[in-house]
Amino acid sequence: MIGITLCAFSSSLLAVEKLSDISLSFFIGVLQAVLPQLFIEIYLSGVNQLYDLEIDKINKPHLPIASGQFSFKTGVIVSASFLALSVGFTWITGSWPLIWNLIVISSTWTAYSIDVPLLRWKRYPLVAAMCMVSTWAFALPISFFHHMQTVVLKRPISFPRSLTFVVAFMTFYSMGLALSKDIPDVEGDKEHGINSLSVRLGQKRVFWICVFLFEMAFGVGLLAGASSSYLHTKIVTGLGNVVLASILLYQAKSVDLNNKASTGFFYMFIWKLLYAAFFLMALIR
Repeated sequence: MIGITLCAFSSSLLAVEKLSDISLSFFIGVLQAVLPQLFIEIYLSGVNQLYDLEIDKINKPHLPIASGQFSFKTGVIVSASFLALSVGFTWITGSWPLIWNLIVISSTWTAYSIDVPLLRWKRYPLVAAMCMVSTWAFALPISFFHHMQTVVLKRPISFPRSLTFVVAFMTFYSMGLALSKDIPDVEGDKEHGINSLSVRLGQKRVFWICVFLFEMAFGVGLLAGASSSYLHTKIVTGLGNVVLASILLYQAKSVDLNNKASTGFFYMFIWKLLYAAFFLMALIR
């Protein structure tokens, strides 16, 4: 949810061309984008926990449904309620970028979790990774940008150089996130027939593939800064991505892949690096 909020601000700032664009309508536009997206994230988290109940009892026993804090029925009610809230708020905005964003993300991640024929895409490593990439590299930044560009600022639809760099950065980074997510969950996934890449190739190999993908993303960020015509962007974006890449590599060397707490900490750590990267991406011009 933190990532969603920062992605919305960062992507919306890419549409800003002059200081006067940052007005009350700008912040209302960001809120229109963020609020229904946070509701849909709660719905998707609930659906995932409902269908992964037995797996979560092994991998993540602290979660509300797996731990028994929420009953299965409560989980269904909470999930359905937040889906309804998300649809209602999105429809009220009348923003077609946000409506299409809701359709794509809700359908993609519902298909990822639910256990019916031809779905439960989390069973297929490549398809599962594409769910993450399609959401974080394409649906979120592009829809947030075009909501601000066309609905709030009333400008023609466009695909600027800055948005291209964000999409490229997030393609590498979201692929790494998708593969990293399964590293701490090998035990439960293996027992319940979820053949993630970590189950197939082993945790160590997948871990260093992920590190490579993250470093490639920071390389894209460095290139975006270096190719900017603005000196402050060159310095802040370029140097910032070098610092983040160095911190990542340093932290990666200390991860104990045989320790579930260590791999779980690393997964949350790479999200924190992404939060910092969103601030840098907002400066790309």
